[in-house]
Amino acid sequence: MPASDLATYLKDHDAGSEAALQILDHLEKRHGGAVAEMARTLRPQFEGERAQVRRILLSLGDSFSAPRRIFGWLSEKALQLKLKADDPDDGPLRVLETVEMLGLGVHGKLGMWRVLDANKSCSLVLQTVPFAKLITQAEGQELLIETVRLEAAKEVIL
Repeated sequence: MPASDLATYLKDHDAGSEAALQILDHLEKRHGGAVAEMARTLRPQFEGERAQVRRILLSLGDSFSAPRRIFGWLSEKALQLKLKADDPDDGPLRVLETVEMLGLGVHGKLGMWRVLDANKSCSLVLQTVPFAKLITQAEGQELLIETVRLEAAKEVIL
């Protein structure tokens, strides 16, 4: 992947992290219990991963993209509008769908770490990144999110 394509790929994931952090804000502020605890657990991890993506971008001679970050922010707001239409009271369905969207984002991020790790020999910059740690962390995030998602689903189904 040419450096400019790699930078674009990373900028897109950086924008996704903006949306994910907004989702975590919503979950933590509006819900208690396991949902809020999940959000508090994931926030510093997501922030650290975003910082790692930005370090890679800077090492490539690039930086994050403000327009893409705005798009990430707007995407999260559009998601919230859709979910509010489905569940105006911010009840179980909204929790389930919000957590599910968060899980999809983490799955995409895990894919990114795996792609970069598999191709790190192509870039000196990528050879300095602790991909094994990032992959393990994202796998743990998927498990945590799935646990919360399955619990949230019980309230919707019952």
